[in-house]
Amino acid sequence: MSIVKMKHLRLFAMAADRDELLRQLQHLGCVEIREPDQELGDPAWAGFARVDDTALADTKVKADRLRAALDLLGHYAPAKGSMFQPRPQVSEAQLFDASVRQEALAAAQRISDLETRIAAIANEQSKLTAQRAALAPWLELDAPLDLASTREVSVTYGAVERSADRHAVETALASEAELAELSWAGQDRDFQYVLVFCHRSAEEAAMAALKPFGFTPASLRGWTGTARANTDAIEAQLRSLAEELDACKADIGQEAGHREALRLTIDRLSQDIQREEVKGRLLSSGATLFLEGWVPADQLGKVEDLLTRHAAAWEAVDPTPEEYPKVPIKLKNNLLTKPLNMVTDMYVLPAYDGVDPNPLMAPFFIFFFGLMMADMAYGILMVAGGIFMLKKLRPRGTMENMAGLLVLCGISTFIMGALTGGFFGDFIPQIAKIINPNTTFTSLPYLFTPLTDTLAILVGSLALGLLQVITGMVISVVRKVQAGDWADALWDEVTWWVILAGIALAVLGIGSVGGYPVVLIVGLVMLLYGGTRKAKGLGKVTSLIGTVYNGATGFFSDILSYARLMALMLAGSVIAQVFNTLGSVTGNVVGFVIISLIGNMLNFALNLLGCYVHDLRLQCLEFFGRFYKEGGKPFRPLFINTKYVDIKEEQ
Repeated sequence: MSIVKMKHLRLFAMAADRDELLRQLQHLGCVEIREPDQELGDPAWAGFARVDDTALADTKVKADRLRAALDLLGHYAPAKGSMFQPRPQVSEAQLFDASVRQEALAAAQRISDLETRIAAIANEQSKLTAQRAALAPWLELDAPLDLASTREVSVTYGAVERSADRHAVETALASEAELAELSWAGQDRDFQYVLVFCHRSAEEAAMAALKPFGFTPASLRGWTGTARANTDAIEAQLRSLAEELDACKADIGQEAGHREALRLTIDRLSQDIQREEVKGRLLSSGATLFLEGWVPADQLGKVEDLLTRHAAAWEAVDPTPEEYPKVPIKLKNNLLTKPLNMVTDMYVLPAYDGVDPNPLMAPFFIFFFGLMMADMAYGILMVAGGIFMLKKLRPRGTMENMAGLLVLCGISTFIMGALTGGFFGDFIPQIAKIINPNTTFTSLPYLFTPLTDTLAILVGSLALGLLQVITGMVISVVRKVQAGDWADALWDEVTWWVILAGIALAVLGIGSVGGYPVVLIVGLVMLLYGGTRKAKGLGKVTSLIGTVYNGATGFFSDILSYARLMALMLAGSVIAQVFNTLGSVTGNVVGFVIISLIGNMLNFALNLLGCYVHDLRLQCLEFFGRFYKEGGKPFRPLFINTKYVDIKEEQ
């Protein structure tokens, strides 16, 4: 597997063919159209300018309206069906069907109008509810709210403090103004409401008498008739509005039959938005247009077949080394290595002149994950979950890669579980003991176990780490030799191989001359020279110290990092056995199964995350650091990208 070779495409075509050309390129889905940069600064291109098109904003508005309508439909008429229901499959012709588009836009407009009316009703209900609340304190008063003062009699609506004693208020008013009368209305949390009648000559005295009780005049302008009559009218209006509101909601529910048309049209408008955004990257002189981008070399023939059907002139050339940082990256993988794109995407894509890490990383990542999980039951769950996602949900992109990775790592987990005799830890022997306390069945067949062969597993983990580190160094040497950097390959990587060979020979007691480990000494001399060969003066001393310290600690600490393989394998096995032991304390099968399964599901979820994170760390830090040249940006072609439907392959 490798990084897909790209061709730099430059195209002149007729401006009249712009829309149709972009549709056909979108159908092919293999051309990334980039922003022109150098051309705009060239005086020879003065006649070309960016395409200014307002259609993008209009299309986004329509798409937003459809999404809002679909959300409202989901709120008032939720779709029935399983959450695991796969996306329907449609043809490309169905996706771009004009009649479906018109149906969806009309339905969206009706839903939008109904929602506007619902919002208006809600505002009116709020207003009426507030008015009803304002009238509530006056319901006990059998007097019209528009009762006006006359030349001789003053009529004042008002309120006194909630804590005021009614008898004290009446006594104070009577003592100060004999020609005054007070009628009590209702009360709320803060005030008691009153209606005050008094002769004009006693008005000032009456107000002075009420002032100590916090009297405040109330404004009831706009009301006619009694509070009860107005409240009854308001409640009648509220009932009418409630009925209309229910009718509007029901009418929205009646639009449920257009749900699929809405979804299909949203997907269709998403394609239109893509094309409109691409238009902004084109240059046009009025009659002609200029397009620049990238196309995979293995798909160039399809693009050329398309372009021959248009009045166009084009060239597709290999990128120059100066253009490598701009070349988009597409990785060419098979079923085994494609799921590892999930790891590569989380890290960073390789540079165009780098190396595709997926086929190099896949065996290590999958095997390491299985080694850490090492349980047959967990492996079965992972494989079943991954297959369910792939077959039932038909995910795409990252989710598809995750499902594929689940299957591959699940197979590895099952194999390692079979080698260690783990099935939900020691679930089967424990339940056999509960059923028959005298059973001699104590464990499943195993080759080794984390609890009894811990040291051997640790040594094996470090050996696997050494193997992966050396693999990364081999890749680095190959890349450097291909680039002509023989010296760097010799002093940076080969030196360590000589040192490791010297250590191995010394341990085995062979290869010594006069009692001295010659190979090891040669390796150390190479290390010292290689670390100081580019330094001058006193810099050689600091380089020497740095080379010895950083080289030794860095290399061997990287190897020690792989001890986590043993640690997670041991932790997962112990936790599973702990929960099984807790379940066996109940002494009955039902209690054991419940406690064991709950504990193992928690252990399974924890291990899924923990093993993935630690496996990812080993690949990104210990492995990639040896050879990986990063800096690539993903290849993003103009293609049909849908959310609610899948496009069927046309024969």
